[in-house]
This record gives sequence, C-alpha cells and structure tokens, in this order.
Amino acid sequence: MGGLIYLYGLIPAKEAANHSFPSLKGFDGEGDLYTINIGNITAAVCDLGAGNYSEDSIKDRINDDMEWLQEKAFHHHETVLGLSKIFTIIPLKFCTLYKNPDSLEAAVHANESKLKSTFDLISGNEEWNLKIYCDDSLLKKQVSESDPAIEAKREEISQLPKGKQFFQKKKLNKLIESQLDEEKNKVSEQIHLHLKELALKGNVKRTWGNDATGRKDNMTWNGVYLISKSQIEVFLEQLQHYEKSMQKAGWRFEATGPWPAYHFSSFS
Repeated sequence: MGGLIYLYGLIPAKEAANHSFPSLKGFDGEGDLYTINIGNITAAVCDLGAGNYSEDSIKDRINDDMEWLQEKAFHHHETVLGLSKIFTIIPLKFCTLYKNPDSLEAAVHANESKLKSTFDLISGNEEWNLKIYCDDSLLKKQVSESDPAIEAKREEISQLPKGKQFFQKKKLNKLIESQLDEEKNKVSEQIHLHLKELALKGNVKRTWGNDATGRKDNMTWNGVYLISKSQIEVFLEQLQHYEKSMQKAGWRFEATGPWPAYHFSSFS
C-alpha cells in the first residue's frame, strides 16, 4: 500500500514555470517538497511514506501529541509563508492529504472554476491581520465621565440615604460596564468599516482571551483584510493615525502581515 501526498498549496502554473522552486524539506523532515502540474495549476506537495504515516496515525498524533502538533503546524505555516513570498498561492489547511496523484488531480479539476476566481482575487494583493486592544480601566473612566445618563444617575444616587446608595451604586457599575462594552464594539466596528474602504475585502474573526494573548488589556477586535499592494502603505498609515489619536484613551493596534491568503481562498 502506497503512502500519502501532503498538499501545501496551489500555484498558477505560469508562475511556477517562471520561478525556480525553492529547496524545502517536507513534513517528515527528510524528503523534499516538489511540484505536480495539473493543467493551469501547480500543486506544492511532499510525500509521506506508508511505513510512518497514515491518515489514522496522523489523526492520533494530532489528538494526543501536542509537542508533535506544534512542531508540524509551525512547519506547515513557515513553509506556506515562504512560498507565498515567491508565488501567488492558495494555501491549504494543515494536514490536507491525498491518497495518490490521481485523487489530487481529480480534486483540482473539480474545483477549477473556484480556483481561477480565487487566483484572480488574491493575485497582486496581500492579507493583513488587525487586532485591536483596549485598556478597560482607561476607557471606563472616560465613558463614566462623559455619558450624560451615567452622570445623571450618579447625581441621583448622591441624594439618596446612605443605606440605599450601596445597592444603587452596584446598579450604576453594571450600567457603566454595559456602556463600556457598547463603546468598545461601536468604536471597533467604525474602524473596521473605515478600513474595509481601503481594502478589497474585510472579515471579522473571533477575539482571543487574555490567556491566549498574554496581555493585560483586552482584545476588542480581530479582523483580516485583503489589500491591494498599492494600498498597503495607506492602510498602515491609517492605523498609525488611530494609534496616535486613541492611545491616551487606552486603545492599541497590532497589525501583522502579509500572510498567505487563508481567509480569502478556499479549496475543497
């Protein structure tokens, strides 16, 4: 029984013909990456020997061996990232496997129309990620002092007997927390909509908790943007403007890229 083919990404055949393919080690750390030409598309792949790899054994390692998973996920990421600096590439998810060249070729042919549209979309463009963070304590102070409803409630509480003030202050704190969340969402959404005007596409991702970020301030937004290379400088300058004008209120902006266009390409 044969081994498996590990697919890293798909490249326009013309680009693959015009650039020499880099020498890169494959998933097993021994064999090299190579290409398979499938009509107008070139697949960047490596072989996995049947003696050490099967679909079931890989699933078991993913589920049970975190150190192995981190090592191999990093390899996949770095390999696709390296290829994206040379070619327009549709990046594949970690551990996209095929039983043989014929099954890979059939999958590519079945998705040719989608692949052409994807290449047209991502060619000459870059994917960038933006994470927005906020120091809640600073923004909470600003919200608390600038909201008329909160100020009116605070004045109302000050007129109450001491015994009733305690419970009303707890309600006021809940109101401030609610207004804080609304403010963070409103500001982040406004920024996202503005940045989308500078981009071809913009998508929203799930935010990360503090355990994942390792930061004290909270992530309020996590967006990805597909941007024309000619607009990258304008995009980054806009982020610098946001950072400069909003940092005193506790806002921070973290832009990273360019990345392989994982969020703007797909292949089944």
